[in-house]
Amino acid sequence: MAAERDAAALVPDTAGDGTVRLADYRPPAWLVDRVRLDVDLAPRATRVQATVDFRLNPDHAGPDLPPLVLDGRRLTLVEAAVDGRDVTADPGLALQRERLVLDAAALPGPAFTWTCTTEIDPESNTELEGLYLSGGIFCTQCEAEGFRKITYYPDRPDVMAPFTVRLTAPAGGSPVLLSNGNPGASGTTPDGRAFAEWDDPHPKPAYLFALVAGDLVAHRDRFRTAEGREVDLAVWVRPGDQDKCGYAMDALKRSMVWDERAYGRVYDLDVFNIVAVSDFNMGAMENKGLNIFNSKYVLASPETATDRDYELIEGIVAHEYFHNWTGNRITCRDWFQLCLKEGLTVYRDQRFSEDERSPAVGRIDQVKALRARQFPEDGGPLAHPVRPEAYKEINNFYTATIYEKGAEVIRMLAALVGEDGYRKALDLYFERHDGQACTIEQFRACFEDALGTDLAAFARWWYQAGTPRLTVREAWDAEAGQLTIRLAQETPATPGQPEKAPLVLPVRYGLLGTDGADLLAEGEALYVLDGPEGEIVHRDLSARPVLSINRGFSAPVILHHEAPDGARLFLLAHDSDPFNRWEAGRAIALDLAVRMATGQIETEAEAVPKPWIRALAGILDDARLAPPYQALMLEIPGNDEVAARLYADGHCADPDRIHDALRTMRAALGAGLAEPLAGLTASLADSGPYDPAAEPAGRRALRQRCLALRLAAGDAAAAETARAMAESADNMTERLGALTAMVHLGVEGAAAALAAFRADWAGDELVMDKWFSVQATAPLSDAADRAAALTEDPAFTWQRPNRFRAVVAAFAMANPVGFHAASGAGYRFVADWIIRLDAANPQTAARVTGCFESWRRYDDARGALMQAEMRRIAAAPGLSRNTSEIAERLLA
Repeated sequence: MAAERDAAALVPDTAGDGTVRLADYRPPAWLVDRVRLDVDLAPRATRVQATVDFRLNPDHAGPDLPPLVLDGRRLTLVEAAVDGRDVTADPGLALQRERLVLDAAALPGPAFTWTCTTEIDPESNTELEGLYLSGGIFCTQCEAEGFRKITYYPDRPDVMAPFTVRLTAPAGGSPVLLSNGNPGASGTTPDGRAFAEWDDPHPKPAYLFALVAGDLVAHRDRFRTAEGREVDLAVWVRPGDQDKCGYAMDALKRSMVWDERAYGRVYDLDVFNIVAVSDFNMGAMENKGLNIFNSKYVLASPETATDRDYELIEGIVAHEYFHNWTGNRITCRDWFQLCLKEGLTVYRDQRFSEDERSPAVGRIDQVKALRARQFPEDGGPLAHPVRPEAYKEINNFYTATIYEKGAEVIRMLAALVGEDGYRKALDLYFERHDGQACTIEQFRACFEDALGTDLAAFARWWYQAGTPRLTVREAWDAEAGQLTIRLAQETPATPGQPEKAPLVLPVRYGLLGTDGADLLAEGEALYVLDGPEGEIVHRDLSARPVLSINRGFSAPVILHHEAPDGARLFLLAHDSDPFNRWEAGRAIALDLAVRMATGQIETEAEAVPKPWIRALAGILDDARLAPPYQALMLEIPGNDEVAARLYADGHCADPDRIHDALRTMRAALGAGLAEPLAGLTASLADSGPYDPAAEPAGRRALRQRCLALRLAAGDAAAAETARAMAESADNMTERLGALTAMVHLGVEGAAAALAAFRADWAGDELVMDKWFSVQATAPLSDAADRAAALTEDPAFTWQRPNRFRAVVAAFAMANPVGFHAASGAGYRFVADWIIRLDAANPQTAARVTGCFESWRRYDDARGALMQAEMRRIAAAPGLSRNTSEIAERLLA
């Protein structure tokens, strides 16, 4: 056997400051026609033999052959050969940082077969990237650059090839062996080891490769496609969990039907497998035919999962399935085009969820998430375009901007061209680019060619960072019966982009008469603002109408609408657009919270004015409104939303004053709405057998919101209801909701309820994550000390991403009172754990580091404390490039 070469100590392949730039993109010199992998699994020494058929890219310039450059990290090279000739010891084969380079002189010509054997150690792979072990199960995560930890290969998305895979497992272990594509031969080798072969006929990049091997059982079903193909479906889980897979399977089948109907996309393999694993950095991964999921987004039963869990399972299963066409069949040319698959697929899964549940509630939830996650990103040091121009660590660009803002760009495009035009352009995209790795420009060209339109101005949404500010002013001429609406947009400077061009803003709007009826002929109109300013004029009006602007959040902007007094209350009572009706109530609550936090309001009567109470009471009494929508109307803004508004208005946010203001507001709402809240708590109690569907879930959501407001107001009867619910509810939604309210509001019996909850669920990892998270997010004065105590609990297995997120990330991102404690204890606690986790799992550590993004919003003392912790993180010995990039950008 040839001498082995150890690449474990290689430094990153970087130039200069390590920045990768879109402008430097070059097509691959070598293309791949076929990949054959033979993987001999062993926990400490898995051997991978890769046989790859290369051919010269016909677009390669120059008469000389280029060298063969293969990516690889932490691999032990055992053997290498070209067309069967051993080159392991060839002087032309060299390790250069994180690449294996074979000089052109060692290549036989413009086409050849490369074979190499590498050895890897899955058991020690705590980064959960490449091939690793999760509770004894072999699994992979190759997006974005994990395949290079399995074998030497051109690990870039524009190198696509069919894969054939043979898996072999140790005798007596790993009875289930899964990979991409369709199953082939399987059985037992002469020496007693299990083997299975898989063939994926569709060309794919290496990031979509997957394998899973372990002791698993399947929840099975079948699906017949619109083309008549019979597809075997399976959700693979650990023994004992198979009774928790039914909803994921149901969501998968509904997704397959929806994609056929809405996009004409039919599934293309004989099998579709989903595997649930306990340790996963992401929510799920769309590997061709073999989706790997965080078990959190697969396993569900009424006793262990909340309504929100069921909703997330439905949406994420759909998202990963939809990637089969928008991501797999057509993928990204390079990682700068990540939004091409993610933004488009998020929009697709959003529309699926809207169809399956409620368009109004779905849209409100989408905008809440956008404002909570993406707007702060766009307005801070981590701002970047939807299609970035540069990065240091690609894993840091799996961001809200790529996903959520990317989806908003597709939504706007669909609105501008209409549903028929959108479908026509997408049909052309699938026809023209099936089997290719594409760019945003190629996607845009499909719209321009299919519809004969010019999207040059609209394309700025992909290339320009920042959230536009849209100012709307009204001028009413009573004599002429004329309303003039003036609109102006501007986008503030962002890092690297000081100058901003106007964006194309599709602004839906309506006009309401004095009776609340829509005045426009079609109910509403669409105005496209494509310059710095614009004007809308409506004449021959008998009375001044009330303007409902940016309906459905048609343009993702920060809106400043100088509306007449009373307009928001009128919209809250009458707007036919459910989003703007909710938005009106949200704006009222946000204004009140800001005034309270800045000392402009001091009494409860001012905090919750009677007209607002009457409007909310009317909403609760309106039988035409669905319960989940009514529940959203009772929700007030969170601490971070108020802090962002204060910062935008030129104030330093005080987390303690914000918390006190919101606590006062909730108590006043609970008292002011005491009668309808009590009535609804009682009338919604008997909902029959548990059903995760939208209607019964909405009833539970409304009941939980009513109960929480009553508890905030100190209602003794509500406290008794909560204690009973926490003790004996037959579903996790109500039990956890009651427990959370009791713990967060300090209701008597909370400690006993926590203890009982743990006693019941100590053996269930996912439910115990909830138990930890309830406590980590409790807004108590000693929250940092309590969070630190949770990390001393024997059940705090910090190297497991779900458990780490349940405590440290939950505290950092969902407990502003504890995280922003004036002493700095919260900042120190989180920074300590980021540094510790970074050595084991840089991806998760880097994501949590983003919690320091908001340091500019707060007073100088808190800002200085946060900066000090970021500097400490940045200076930590051996810090990964994942976390160091985030820390450096936050401090820039």
